[in-house]
Amino acid sequence: MSARHARSTTTGPMTTRTLQILLSLVDGPLHGYGIKQSVEERTEGRVRLGSGTLYEAIHRLVGRDWIAEVDPPRGYAGSSGGPPRRFYSLTAEGRTQLRAELRRMDAVVSFARGRDLLADSGG
Repeated sequence: MSARHARSTTTGPMTTRTLQILLSLVDGPLHGYGIKQSVEERTEGRVRLGSGTLYEAIHRLVGRDWIAEVDPPRGYAGSSGGPPRRFYSLTAEGRTQLRAELRRMDAVVSFARGRDLLADSGG
């Protein structure tokens, strides 16, 4: 097992930020601000990513080989002014880790449903 692969494994639940960043990249590459917008839109503002937090997480996920910097998508015209945007894509390892986390979450929700813990108590 390579050192890079050894670093990529996870032993417990992902943080909410990590999960949301990976979910943002399921449909294709996004730049950092696009990831931020996707997370905040999908979570209806419940998860907010400040610039420092976002780019620290991106750096960590690139180091784990869960995401990778990629070329801008075909047809991307670039931003007006400022530095060029960096785009990120989910890697095969990232998709594997995301699936594992979603299966873990599904098991928890299945347990809760089996115990009727998600039903509205009505009061």
